Amino acid sequence: MACIQQVNGDYYGSKETVTEALPYVKKNAQYLASINNRLGIADKELSLYDDAILYYKKAVDGYTSPAGKQMSLNNIAVVYIQQKKYDKAIILLESLLNKKLLKEEAEEAKESIILDNLGYAYFKKGMDEKAFRLMDEALQIRKDDKDTYGSIESYLHLADYYSKKDLQKSDENALAAYNIATKLNSVDERLEALQILISNNHSSQDTKYVQKYFTLNDSIIKIRNNFKNKFAKIKYDSKKEKDENEKLRLEKAENQLFLQRAKYMRIVFVIVFVFLVILIAILIRYYKNKNKAIEFKTSYNTETRIAKKIHDELANDVFHVIAFAESQPLSQENTKENLLQKLDDIYGRVRGISKENNKIDTGVDFTRSIKEMLSTYNTRERNIMVTNLESVNWETIDDVKKIAISRILQELMVNMKKHSEANLVVIKFDSDPKSVLINYTDNGKGCEKTKMIKNGLQNMESRIQAVKGTIDFDTEPGKGFKAKISMPK
Repeated sequence: MACIQQVNGDYYGSKETVTEALPYVKKNAQYLASINNRLGIADKELSLYDDAILYYKKAVDGYTSPAGKQMSLNNIAVVYIQQKKYDKAIILLESLLNKKLLKEEAEEAKESIILDNLGYAYFKKGMDEKAFRLMDEALQIRKDDKDTYGSIESYLHLADYYSKKDLQKSDENALAAYNIATKLNSVDERLEALQILISNNHSSQDTKYVQKYFTLNDSIIKIRNNFKNKFAKIKYDSKKEKDENEKLRLEKAENQLFLQRAKYMRIVFVIVFVFLVILIAILIRYYKNKNKAIEFKTSYNTETRIAKKIHDELANDVFHVIAFAESQPLSQENTKENLLQKLDDIYGRVRGISKENNKIDTGVDFTRSIKEMLSTYNTRERNIMVTNLESVNWETIDDVKKIAISRILQELMVNMKKHSEANLVVIKFDSDPKSVLINYTDNGKGCEKTKMIKNGLQNMESRIQAVKGTIDFDTEPGKGFKAKISMPK
């Protein structure tokens, strides 16, 4: 693209475009050399001669082929001529001409370029005879090789040469250059030829050449401006299309990434869901087993307590009654009465144990059964006060929890009777939207928490845990005993 821009005279645009190529060369010396040579050509045409030489020298260092190096060195010599550094140009061009490369590779086209430029440098230096011979030789080589475009430069150089010696020959060479340049549509060379014809100052034709020059110059300015605009639009449209394609590619990639993520999330969701189902199943099984264990432990503790009570309170008495019956004459009235009293006492205690562990009415008579159970612990020396029992909506509470409440209250009363020596017991019932609350207080002797008798209390804790409730005990020596029960509805 930079080359096309240079052909159309857009040298600033050419520099901009070729600079865009730099990121693509990836330190490839041959490509980098070609870019530097193109930058050198642009700066030469823009009369930035020092910059042009700098780029040409970089190109020389970058080219690996002798032909590439030779081309850039020749370009440096041309810039030297433009700078009027003729001696430098001559030295450089002579060194190129003396190299065997030209003959060995049979590159007559390159030889004609160097011969023509060297002859022109000699001419500018004032060495006319040597100059003409080299420039004429170069023109003949170009004609023989049918290098029509190359011959334009030879005719222009010769026209300049003859402009100080023979104006007619100068015009002939300038016209030859003009005609070929017109045929090949090489505008810059046409303008250069017209400049020579105008400078030769033919009074009869001067106006014609001047008019042609200005018409051509105006035309080429318009054409090149249109080219610049058109080229800029093509680049813009190309960049826009490239950006849109890149945007579409990124959107496609994002969509694919989104779909992949969605697929991944679905897989993760399924895994997490399955994991949660398994975890929930394990937890349900665990808590069922735990509740079963608590229920088993509660039942076991109750059975153990009943067995201990039968053993401690009844077995010895039954043994003593048997021994009494065997050792005493039952025919005597007082002995018989004594035996009957002992048996009645045993029967009473059996009924008490049975009553403590009999079936609990959890229906409409639940509150009545609770009152009856608590009233059995009322004596002349002990007062049992129950408040707000009926204020709780017991119909909303399941039977298991009612049974647990009844057993816990019973065990509190047994514990109080055996250890507390209390003469006042207050049991207060209350409820909120979520729980049933029971506050137990007695004015017994209490004890240190570390020395609490744990059997009955452990039974209560096991029972309350089985229905996911809580029970807290509070006691100190001489300050009675308190228990606070909370059970979810």
